[in-house]
Amino acid sequence: MQQAKVDVDQSTLASLHAQLLGSRAQQLLAQQQYDRQCRMASEGSTRDEDLQIALGALSSAKATTENLRAQIAGAQSNLKGDEAQLGYTRIYAPMSGTVVTLDAREGQTLNATYQTPNILRIADLSTMTVWTQVSEADILRVKPGMPVYFTTLGSSERRWNATLRQILPAPPNPSTPPDSSSQQSTAQASAQSTGKVVLYTVLFDVSNADGQLMPQMSAQVFFVAARANNVVVAPLSAMAAVQGKPDVYLARVQQGNHTVTREVRIGVHDRLNAEILSGLEAGDRLVTAVTRTRLSDGRFEW
Repeated sequence: MQQAKVDVDQSTLASLHAQLLGSRAQQLLAQQQYDRQCRMASEGSTRDEDLQIALGALSSAKATTENLRAQIAGAQSNLKGDEAQLGYTRIYAPMSGTVVTLDAREGQTLNATYQTPNILRIADLSTMTVWTQVSEADILRVKPGMPVYFTTLGSSERRWNATLRQILPAPPNPSTPPDSSSQQSTAQASAQSTGKVVLYTVLFDVSNADGQLMPQMSAQVFFVAARANNVVVAPLSAMAAVQGKPDVYLARVQQGNHTVTREVRIGVHDRLNAEILSGLEAGDRLVTAVTRTRLSDGRFEW
């Protein structure tokens, strides 16, 4: 409907331009006739009536030309207004990307009087932003710029590496209604109010050139606080911490048929394994437990 109005305005404008060309030709002819009558009048070879008729024809031609110019200006104004209305019927995406959700369907009536309606959602999936939550007990150990990696439930063997970009200064507020554009905010707020644990949101970006990552995937995130390469590693479960001596453990090492206890200093460690700085060598056999076996003659063997 609106396109038809624009088409009519364009055809009207084209017709007026054509009429203007004809009017200019008539004005030129009237000007020439008036000039000729003026020359003849100066020589006394024409009547005053003919001179006045030529002057009237010239004035009429000029008026017609000015009238057409005014009509063209009005037609151009109408065309601009109708083109603006036509532009309101076209929806332009603010960015290039992938359509992830459709909030409106063909034929649905949209009311934009009080609130701009959502028609669809577009996301740039070439680079994904991972939102992860860190408890208040660990948040001070997390810093922007530190290395981080994560795995997904669907591809636990693949590791995505990235760099921490931002730590939001405040945790999500459960009392504040989440934004309708973020379905994840609802789950975050629910976890906040249910567990009563203060969690801070940490953001980092990762390239998604192969398209393996999709919105709202679950991920297990690991923050690399320290790193050691080509070192001796031992399980923490095989050693006992020494009270009052941080990073010092006791380990029982098998030597032949006997076990000896050694003091071990550890470096970089996680919850399972630790870097050995001193006290153990590669290949040492750690005794994790002692079992007692009852022999046939009633004796016990350890």
